[in-house]
Amino acid sequence: MIRRVRQLHTPPQTPPVPPPVGADLDACYRYCEAFTRAHHENFPVASVFLPERLRRPVFALYAFARIADDIVDEPEHAGRRELTLSEWGEGLERCYHGEAEHPVFVALADTVRRFELPITPLRDLLSAFETDLSVRRFPTWNDLSSYVGVAARPIGRLLLYVFGDRDPEHHRFAEELSSALALTSFWQDLARDLDLDRVYVPQEDLRHFGLDDAALFARQPSTRLEALIRYECARTRACYERARPLMDLVTDDLGVEIALFWHGGSRMLDKVEARAGNLFGERARLSATDKAVVVAKALRRRGAGLFSRI
Repeated sequence: MIRRVRQLHTPPQTPPVPPPVGADLDACYRYCEAFTRAHHENFPVASVFLPERLRRPVFALYAFARIADDIVDEPEHAGRRELTLSEWGEGLERCYHGEAEHPVFVALADTVRRFELPITPLRDLLSAFETDLSVRRFPTWNDLSSYVGVAARPIGRLLLYVFGDRDPEHHRFAEELSSALALTSFWQDLARDLDLDRVYVPQEDLRHFGLDDAALFARQPSTRLEALIRYECARTRACYERARPLMDLVTDDLGVEIALFWHGGSRMLDKVEARAGNLFGERARLSATDKAVVVAKALRRRGAGLFSRI
């Protein structure tokens, strides 16, 4: 599943050179794919179990969101983030009016046309990036949930749109899965976010467990921190459980992709909770063995016949 991945990436490989303005559609899609592959994620953005005809649209959606993400965080955009993000938003609007120029928007315009994607989820994602420029603390869980509502939940809806699934019940489950993945990344990268002066743990939760920002920035393990992280993991696990039915409701092709992220995210959450008392050491990550287990679970859930489609 495409998802909000700010906290889930390592520094990218050398980014591809974008094709010139006016390049053909295939070249624009190839650029989106190359851009995606230059960024490492816990799981492939479009796995081999995703039908070939749907991988290119997923690459286009990912490239759109990830470039906006980089505008907010990467050093080369320092001093002009607001302007550059605003220009990226204008590019989205032109994309929907048949005026795309940037290769990502050329590919995205084709994806929008083919799958009848509404603009609202994409606008919501951009509004979340705009929030990132000014909001670095969340007073309450409700405030964090509202942020996740525009930063992560639209991603689940977009993926279902690409598969032609517009069932409102399915979309609710997909939104829960997107939320769970985003929350998992927040707890996984608590230490990394401190380097950006970002604290996703709600301030009310810090106070409840006798902590504050200063305690986090001290980067010292404690029983209070362990209790806090276990509490946030329990809330996040509830999101995974609310999303669980989606794996059995969608088509087999999409079901494998959903199952990969459900099992992968759940396993990552287990690893975060296992080191809840000290998230300032080595970053929790999935090993090759973990990933093999996740793939096996995803395939077992949907049936061995899928191997013939790879």
